[in-house]
Amino acid sequence: MRAMGAKCTPEAAARPAYLRSMIRSMTGFGKASGPVGDRLLSVEVRSLNGKQLDLGVRTPSAFRDREIELRRRCSGAILRGKSDLTLSFEADAGELRADVNRPVIEAYLDRLLPLAAARDLGTAGLLPAVLRLPDAISTPREAATEAEWNAVTALCDAALTAFDAFRLQEGAVLDRDLRSHIAAISALETDLDGLLAARHARILSRIRTNLEEAIDRSRIDENRFEQEVLFYLEKMDVSEERVRLKAHCTYFLETLDAGGEAGKPLGFIAQEIGREINTLGSKANDAEIQRRVVRMKDELEKIKEQVLNVL
Repeated sequence: MRAMGAKCTPEAAARPAYLRSMIRSMTGFGKASGPVGDRLLSVEVRSLNGKQLDLGVRTPSAFRDREIELRRRCSGAILRGKSDLTLSFEADAGELRADVNRPVIEAYLDRLLPLAAARDLGTAGLLPAVLRLPDAISTPREAATEAEWNAVTALCDAALTAFDAFRLQEGAVLDRDLRSHIAAISALETDLDGLLAARHARILSRIRTNLEEAIDRSRIDENRFEQEVLFYLEKMDVSEERVRLKAHCTYFLETLDAGGEAGKPLGFIAQEIGREINTLGSKANDAEIQRRVVRMKDELEKIKEQVLNVL
């Protein structure tokens, strides 16, 4: 993976500025309440982690014919995650909005009372049971006026604004945490300078000692010896891996700075960081270097877990 600066694509530039400013958490909650007609409407928006947008909408019957418009309005702000939009009127004890369908209830009772008497079942719980039967109680379907619908959309926008503020606040926490783990990986990578130099000297000394024990020192061709040692050390060289690791860490931070929908790109960059760390481990051939690699992997696992929470 080639490291590069985080550029703003035409698609990203077309998004609202607030979605490009910094990362957001996929977890969010927003609520707004206000009068719609003669009742108080509550609008809630919730979201949890998810690879795609999965939006559930629950709304009173008066606004059900506008559900597609509600989905469209919220989808552009939620973008991704397992989400719910709930519109509900607060209960109004002074106004009865359900109708008791007396003819239907009486018809049910006319048929059930003789059956209950014939079987000696008693009738104490018959009426509550009948009230739960189909069409016993009905709620008249209402049509929302344009003024009421305008009030609904205003409440939805207010709830989405609160929802985004929540995501932004959580995103700031994620941002700090991710940067701390990248800083830890970078610090561990810097520690390799001295360890690799010591490893080089130790390997050179060990090879020479073993060679001198095997054959007479006077028979050692120094030029050939140096060539063989260089060839051996080249197989263990991790310079390229370190350069790529640094570049990926820098690109990770640039992607954080760019903001927007950074969750998936950050996940891809984390995978590339993991490749370089794994290669460092396979070429380590040194206990101290291997310990640093294990700590890098631990930091990377924490990054991967947190990236799943990023929008």
